[in-house]
Amino acid sequence: MHPTITKMQEVVAKGDETLIHELLADDVKFMPPTYYKTWTGRDPVAAVLGHVGKVFSDFKYRRVMGDGKNWALEFQCKVGDLDAVGVDLITLNDDGLIETFEVVMRPYKTIGALRDAMNARVMTDARFLKFREALS
Repeated sequence: MHPTITKMQEVVAKGDETLIHELLADDVKFMPPTYYKTWTGRDPVAAVLGHVGKVFSDFKYRRVMGDGKNWALEFQCKVGDLDAVGVDLITLNDDGLIETFEVVMRPYKTIGALRDAMNARVMTDARFLKFREALS
C-alpha cells in the first residue's frame, strides 16, 4: 500500500488538520458529499477535513482498494446518532501527495446531519471567511 494512504488511515479520523495538511498537494481538490462544490488548496482542505474528523465518531476504514495513484477507501462512521457508510476516492500526484479527494456517502439523512454539523463548526472558524475563495 502507498505510504500516503497508510498514513491517511492513521490521521484522518483524529481531526488534526496539521497531520492531514502534510499529506495534501498544494493544489488539492476536495469534493465533499454534502454539496456539489469543490474546495481547492492545501490550507482550506486541511481545515475542512480537520472539522470533519471532529464531526464523525466511531470512524473506521473497512476496506482499502487501489494501486499506484488511484485509491478507494470504504469507511463507516456516525454523525450524531446516525450511521453512515462511504468511500473516499483519492488520487495521488507524482510526489505521492493527495491531489483529489472525493467523498461519497449514504444515507441521505446522515449527509444532511453532516452538512448541518459542518456548517455550525465552520461558522465558528474565522479562517473560513478567507477560505470561501477556495470554493468553486
